[in-house]
Amino acid sequence: MVKSKKSITKFVIDCTQPVDDKVLDVALFETYLHEKIKIGGKTGNLASNNVVITRDRTKLTVASPADLKFSKRQLKYLSKRYLKKQQLRDYLRVVAASKNSYEMRYYSISGGDDADEE
Repeated sequence: MVKSKKSITKFVIDCTQPVDDKVLDVALFETYLHEKIKIGGKTGNLASNNVVITRDRTKLTVASPADLKFSKRQLKYLSKRYLKKQQLRDYLRVVAASKNSYEMRYYSISGGDDADEE
């Protein structure tokens, strides 16, 4: 593997829980992101800007050159839109798991009426 000079920023969306429950299809989610991610205000120019979306069984990784300043926020926005389109927004939420990764989690429905301390 050739080491590139430019640094790469990677963002991960972890969909393990919904995929294990067969609620979410990662392949469809990946194609949705391919169509909808905007760079420079335009959709559909991922390849020309060296943005790569890879997927393993339950995770999507979006790798982009650091100088592109690809926003993690856009990934959250698109993830939420995708969940809304699939009518899953009432059950799943997109939570930041670390500095450069998101995780899809179910809303925790507790019997008690106490407010969660986060």
